[in-house]
Amino acid sequence: METNRQKKIGGVLQKDLVDILQGEIRKNGITNLVISVSKVSVTTDLGVARVYLSVFPTDKAPEILEAVKSNMALIKHDLSQRVKLQLRKVPNLSFYIDDSLDYIEKIDNALTGKENPIENRELLDKRKKL
Repeated sequence: METNRQKKIGGVLQKDLVDILQGEIRKNGITNLVISVSKVSVTTDLGVARVYLSVFPTDKAPEILEAVKSNMALIKHDLSQRVKLQLRKVPNLSFYIDDSLDYIEKIDNALTGKENPIENRELLDKRKKL
């Protein structure tokens, strides 16, 4: 359960990270790419922030994640300049791809009958034998 302080810090980090990432996209003239920060969760000691990125188009997600991770020091520096009056120490950032929209779409397709696992057994995940 997140405390109010963790939620507030997560919200501040989320807002500023969106500004930083979208600013870099605009500055570099990249078109047809949308990066949003869907969630930021901060640990109880406020030392680590898990940042979940949603990337559209989704086929570019792994390469965007690698680019963000390679520029993590610059992102953290820009973030520290923005939140220096609100936080004493900026938490270490760890970035992840948020695939919840793909999961929702998969469930929606299953419910609407587009993918019926009873008729097509190949849709079922193979069970792992230990």
